[in-house]
Amino acid sequence: MQMSTPVQKSNLNEQDDVIDLGQILMSLRAGWKSIAISFLVAVSLGFIYVLFVATPIYTAKSVVVLDTRKPQVIDLEGMIGGLTGDSSELNTEVEVLRSRGLAKKAVAELELINDPEFNGALVPPSIIGRIRGVLSAGEQTEPSADEIEANVVSALLEHVSVRNVPSSYVFEISVQSESAEKAARIADKIAELYTLSQIETKFASMEQATAWLANRVGELKTELEVAEEKVKTFNAQTTLISSEALAAMEIQLKDLRERVEQSGAQVTSAQARVDALKAAQSPQEKRLAARDTLLDQIAEEDSAAFDSRYSQVLARAELDLARASDQKTALERSLENMTAQIARQGDDMITLQQLTREAEASRTLYEYFLSRLKETSAQQGIQQADSRLLSAAVVPTSPTAPRKSLVLAMCGILGLMAGVGIVLLREAMHNGYRTARQLEEEAGVVVMGQIPLIPAKNRPDILRYLLDKPTSAVMESIRNLRTSVLLSNVDKPPQVILMTSSIPEEGKTTNALALALNFVGVGKSVLLVEGDIRRNVLAEYFPGKSKPKGLVSLLSGQASLEDVITRDEELGFSRIMGESSNINAADLFMSEAFQNFVAQMRELFDYVIIDAPPVLVVPDARIIAQSTDAVLFTVRWNQTSRGQVQEAVQMFETVNRRISGLVLSQIDNEEMKRYGYAGKHGSYGVYGAKYYTE
Repeated sequence: MQMSTPVQKSNLNEQDDVIDLGQILMSLRAGWKSIAISFLVAVSLGFIYVLFVATPIYTAKSVVVLDTRKPQVIDLEGMIGGLTGDSSELNTEVEVLRSRGLAKKAVAELELINDPEFNGALVPPSIIGRIRGVLSAGEQTEPSADEIEANVVSALLEHVSVRNVPSSYVFEISVQSESAEKAARIADKIAELYTLSQIETKFASMEQATAWLANRVGELKTELEVAEEKVKTFNAQTTLISSEALAAMEIQLKDLRERVEQSGAQVTSAQARVDALKAAQSPQEKRLAARDTLLDQIAEEDSAAFDSRYSQVLARAELDLARASDQKTALERSLENMTAQIARQGDDMITLQQLTREAEASRTLYEYFLSRLKETSAQQGIQQADSRLLSAAVVPTSPTAPRKSLVLAMCGILGLMAGVGIVLLREAMHNGYRTARQLEEEAGVVVMGQIPLIPAKNRPDILRYLLDKPTSAVMESIRNLRTSVLLSNVDKPPQVILMTSSIPEEGKTTNALALALNFVGVGKSVLLVEGDIRRNVLAEYFPGKSKPKGLVSLLSGQASLEDVITRDEELGFSRIMGESSNINAADLFMSEAFQNFVAQMRELFDYVIIDAPPVLVVPDARIIAQSTDAVLFTVRWNQTSRGQVQEAVQMFETVNRRISGLVLSQIDNEEMKRYGYAGKHGSYGVYGAKYYTE
């Protein structure tokens, strides 16, 4: 028995790590129907959603503009003023327009709490909602009025959007609603409330400023009265002179100081004279010290007269000294008194001036605040908002959502993505074989034949096609299979050939039948034996043309070879059909009778082809293979899983029997082209079509 040359298995993990973009594109091309169906389904669902399910949403837009101007009311600390329009204030105004406070006022004035669009509590619960309500009946509590209002405000804010037009003081207030009129009404109401809120804020600030000014004016009035009373009391308690009189007194004080200095000089001079007179001893010294004419006229000899006169001069000098000293003392006392008086008058004058200035300052401040209070009170009724309505909302005539073109485009894109995903997922999960190369690399067995799918609906039609189309691609592929089988052992070509598969419906019986026809075509005698005694599928190709007894009767000795063999003149080969029986098939094929049968058929026919049952279903094929020269294993294209093929190959190896060759059957040429394999693998490619007839 000839063993096939094993093919080295490839490293599948390394292949899986390589992303073949070309193969991905081919897979997408092959799955274009799935992608198209997914696209059409998604677009159809989009149409249904847009036309029948989605609620039309209308968008209305009102526009307000910010009037930037200087403060309208004179303020002390910037308490009341207009907006300047810088970026931070613009962003602040956007948030004010979207504030819950403003939305709450709109809800109250428009009575949106009674609108089911904004108050979900008014919408009847869905079936799922009712079920949830029943399941959680013990836990649910009715929401309070404040909670309902808060929910309505939140719902309204979800329908409102505010945009500051770039590089401008313009704000667009957009409102979405199921009703076009309602959307316009809400947009205008928010703009109106926004303007009114600015006026109300200014009124509140004005009232606060007025109250503060009034209180401050009262305080300043009291302070002014106290200051004026202090001036009045001080004037009553002091004997103030004028500033001119005080200046004259200062002049007198200067003169008095000079007189004091002069009197001091006189006292010094008188004291020096007295001291000189007392110090003189001799008459000559006394004459010089006295500087008296009478004393000079008295002769030195008249000492009594001289001494008397000298005593008179000394007494007069002492009297002058005493008089000068008294005058100096009196002047110094007057200077001291005048200095004290001037100092006291100066201090009083300074105090009076300070009190007067304080009173004048209090009066000035009082008059200033009083005038501001009058201005504020006068302007309280003429305040204006910092913004105004630039454009009222227009009732929209067409809905803005759902955007039909966008929805359909998105559905189409999602459909395409889903279709591509399905195709790629199906490709990733695909477990079959599409090429002989894949099959050879993973199974480790050479592929001897690649059989296209036969365009027939039932088994008799398949047989008729094989007879009527001898030059078809199918028959040509069978000829290639025959050539591969015969050349697998040139010295001793296989004579008894086993045809099997891993599971049913893979085309092994058709391949066996076609191979028999092909051997007949080259003038060989062929016997086709149905080795599947359980299903008897071969009989379906020859309805009403098979003998009642078959292989089981022959091997059990209940019938002769002539009783079971059918010679078909049209087909040109003989056949022995399977036969249902209670006999164990494994025991039957392991019997000596079967061995003798095979040996006898070798003598009678050039080739014996045995159609065995699937390997993974029953062990019959592995038993029969022990008596054959070659084992051909059929793998259905794109269907038989890789695990099934691997398991079948291993099962043959467990009985020390290798599969001679693989046959890739039922290949769909058109689908192969979509996968990009046509023209590259096998005779069924586009180039081979020029040599075949269908």
